[in-house]
Amino acid sequence: MNITSIGALVGLGLLGACSPGTEPVQEDIRPVHSTVAGASEGSVGATYSGVVHARYESRLGFQASGRVVARLVDVGSEVRRGQPLLRLDPAQETLHLVAAGADVEAARARVAQNRTDLERTEQLLARRFASQAEVDQQRLALDQAEAQLKSALAQHQIKVNQRGYTELLADRAGVISAIDAEAGQVVSAGQPVVTLAAAGEREVVVSVPESRVDELREARSLQVSVWAQPGRTYRGTLRELAPDTDSVTRTYSARIAIVDADAALRLGMTASVFAADVEGRRAIRLPLTAVVHRSDRAEVWVVDPQTARVAPREVRLGSAQGDQVLVAAGLSGGETVVTAGVHMLVAGQAVRMPAAPAAVAQSERKAVQP
Repeated sequence: MNITSIGALVGLGLLGACSPGTEPVQEDIRPVHSTVAGASEGSVGATYSGVVHARYESRLGFQASGRVVARLVDVGSEVRRGQPLLRLDPAQETLHLVAAGADVEAARARVAQNRTDLERTEQLLARRFASQAEVDQQRLALDQAEAQLKSALAQHQIKVNQRGYTELLADRAGVISAIDAEAGQVVSAGQPVVTLAAAGEREVVVSVPESRVDELREARSLQVSVWAQPGRTYRGTLRELAPDTDSVTRTYSARIAIVDADAALRLGMTASVFAADVEGRRAIRLPLTAVVHRSDRAEVWVVDPQTARVAPREVRLGSAQGDQVLVAAGLSGGETVVTAGVHMLVAGQAVRMPAAPAAVAQSERKAVQP
């Protein structure tokens, strides 16, 4: 074999050694963000928006019909019990009262006349100029006259009451929150014309969707805050929960009593009710970015601390608030869960997680030590 053949063989060997097929394959290690799943008591809360109302609100109306001649209060007026609010024209009721008084006087006159007739007939009976039947007839007439007098007196009292019904009075102390009648307007008996919010107890009225009724009912504590008083919170308790939904909004109305209400709470203020522990048990909370939804199930990526590789794990989700969600089942606590980059992972893939701030600081201190 000549020198030229030997050189060719050596060159082919070198080319084979440098072939791409013999290079080692480098595994793709994907950087991710993660968190350690930890259980906490009452880890998810719920917030409901509502409006401050008085616990007792009266929609007042006249007990008689007529034309309004005077409005004696304005919206926002503070009133005391028995204070006049509106007044009807009393002319018609005054005439009825006069007529009833005349009927009473006529009935009294009939009673007096029948009593006199009875006495005369009894005297004639004693002198045998009248019969016993005539006496009995006079007694019956007297009884009828006395019954008619009682009826006339009762009718007169009714007219007196009707005359009093021309003035609408406050049934309790409070604040006028609405007036639905003006001077000159004709109103009917029983028509609501004034809304009176009673002084004292205050509560928040909220609308609750049907999916969150149970969590509000089971909440162990409620906190109430208003926009007008930032940083100030009040203690609340669930006083009333409607048994049926509103026909329009399809939500349940709930009334949250404010236990420590003060003068700063004004009617109509926008309020928020926060239930800090709607779950009432130890639970795990994760960012929404950690959850991957696949058809009809939810999964998270759990990192093996020994191999730094990920594996999918199915979880059951609970309530959500803001950018976090409650994990009701699937995690026991202590697992390292990927929170960013979940859609780019595959089972068994190696990942690299940024060092914790404490670890980075410690390594930097070691680097600067002499």
